[in-house]
Amino acid sequence: MLSEAEPVQFRHPASRNKAPTLPPWITTRMAQHFEERMGKLWGGDHLLHGLTPGPDALHLSSNDYLCLLGEASLAQAQMRAFGNDAPELLMSSVFMHGDTPQRRVERKIADLMQAEDGLIAQSGWAANVGLVQCIAGPGIPVYIDMNGHASLWEGIIAAGAQAVPVRHNDCEHVRRQLERFGPGVIMVDSVYSTTGSVAPLVDYVELAEASGCVLVVDESHSLGTHGPRGGGLVPALGLSERVHFRTASLAKAFAGRAGYVACSTAFKDFFAVESRPAIFSSGLLRHEIAWFDAVTDFIATADERRARLHAITRETRAAISALGYNISEGSEQIIGLEAGSEPQVKVLRDALQRRGIFGAVFCAPATPKNRALMRLTLHAKLGANEIDRLVGVLASIRDEVRLEEWSSTRRARRKS
Repeated sequence: MLSEAEPVQFRHPASRNKAPTLPPWITTRMAQHFEERMGKLWGGDHLLHGLTPGPDALHLSSNDYLCLLGEASLAQAQMRAFGNDAPELLMSSVFMHGDTPQRRVERKIADLMQAEDGLIAQSGWAANVGLVQCIAGPGIPVYIDMNGHASLWEGIIAAGAQAVPVRHNDCEHVRRQLERFGPGVIMVDSVYSTTGSVAPLVDYVELAEASGCVLVVDESHSLGTHGPRGGGLVPALGLSERVHFRTASLAKAFAGRAGYVACSTAFKDFFAVESRPAIFSSGLLRHEIAWFDAVTDFIATADERRARLHAITRETRAAISALGYNISEGSEQIIGLEAGSEPQVKVLRDALQRRGIFGAVFCAPATPKNRALMRLTLHAKLGANEIDRLVGVLASIRDEVRLEEWSSTRRARRKS
């Protein structure tokens, strides 16, 4: 552990070339991280790492909810694209036109989502930042759920718009803020990425319509896993023609590396020449498009796998809740065990990892300060023995991790 008396040392291997010396305004920030956060709060250990998983580890950190990365037919579709030796352009999608493979996949995903049209972006981050930059601007209030994804917040900054934070899943708070600031953009996640909570989408749609607001719903954690044919929560609720924009990371259930915006055809053409992430980034390559083409077909027929995921979610959540863990904020395949401070979540991480359970630590800036958590993500191939193992471990470590002292436990006591 670094002491207050020891200045942080930035070392480099002798065999490597040496980078130029950085100025103090950068090294001071680095020192603060290494000494104050990593040294003192984390005890000299990297909070997001910990032990290396062994061969019998139970991995509950992947966003591959439907377990598509192991599907041979999907890998074969991508391999066929690698074998195509036709010329391929590596350039921004803004120059793309006509009936290209990417355009066909964009329409296929739009059909899955019951949308008029849509576009593929380089990532979920690029999709959200680019969209908000296109629809907001100076003087436009953007009402964003306090738990909204960081990419939506970054989009507000890129647009130069006015961020109006609203309490999580609190439509009444949005309504009161609208009375102060007037119509603008309302942005929510359908399923939130740290707790698995679900937005009251019907209420938000009605509020947006009554107030003249544009509604943006990020379906990253529900596209593929929820709704008819995996089209998401918006079509599941019959809201496809009432939500202006839907976005998604295709690095979750779609198990690839891209993002998506469901929109009108006219807006799609506008986005291509207005969104800076779209303009100044190269488009996807042939093998990536081939993956999403095959994956979209697979997801559309994966009702049994979705049903299995939801059954696993209900069973696992009920068992964990019965142990006294407060996971009441969520209901879906993402489970957030909120310990509180970073030292507290490190104790939880270590207790789980020593017993072969590996989730993902979320802390600031991914969570509010002192609401750090261990996120467990469930998947469709989780077996009964694995669920029992997880529940058994969580039962055995309650005293070790001081469950009664957790911020989420205290919050549950106050509510009761």
